[in-house]
Amino acid sequence: MSRPRPVVLSGPSGAGKSTLLKRLMKEHEGVFGFSVSHTTRNPRPGEENGKDYHFTTREAMQEGIDNGDFIENAEFSGNMYGTSKAAIEDVQAQNRICILDVDIQGVRRIKETDLNPIYISIQPPSMDILEIKKVQEAK
Repeated sequence: MSRPRPVVLSGPSGAGKSTLLKRLMKEHEGVFGFSVSHTTRNPRPGEENGKDYHFTTREAMQEGIDNGDFIENAEFSGNMYGTSKAAIEDVQAQNRICILDVDIQGVRRIKETDLNPIYISIQPPSMDILEIKKVQEAK
């Protein structure tokens, strides 16, 4: 039996990806599963290892990247982020549609793999609304 194709959500920060993702998971419980990314940054208050991110060391993550264990990875503000093949396989093993939340750089990297996902780009209604959202988040 073939597994359902993963879904890649992308778009600028503040466009509504997280809101859409939460609503999708709530309204279609048991259908979708979120691919938990890896990061080398420290957890923020309230974040849980294995739920929000897989928190890891730079050395361990670089070893995984070098071994081909990640389908995409990037570095932001001195921290590494990436999606492991194992994170996707964990969701697929539950026979759920795997959802990945990645930036445009991640989309480009995923397009070089054999993952064959469905791509969905989430865009804000306007640049003005996106700017207002970013200002609100900064407060």
